[in-house]
Amino acid sequence: MSTESEVRRKITLTEDEETGLWSAVDEEEGVASQGETRVEALENLDEVVALHKGEIGEPVTDEDLREWGIDPDEASDEVQEPDVPWFDG
Repeated sequence: MSTESEVRRKITLTEDEETGLWSAVDEEEGVASQGETRVEALENLDEVVALHKGEIGEPVTDEDLREWGIDPDEASDEVQEPDVPWFDG
């Protein structure tokens, strides 16, 4: 039995054979995270999805970018796929 408040998500979980780290990808949102266990990877993914949707956290400012060594004039607002070997988009 399902309820209206039930949310279904397509998530891919992968364990890296070399590092033992787990990767979790939310296919619909297009975001990913990782953790030392499956549970940790999924918990981290929940946080990433909430950040991505703007449900938690604060927007990144130009001052934040400068603090991280990124020139705000060169930073793109375009959504990009992560540059990680296990992510196949």
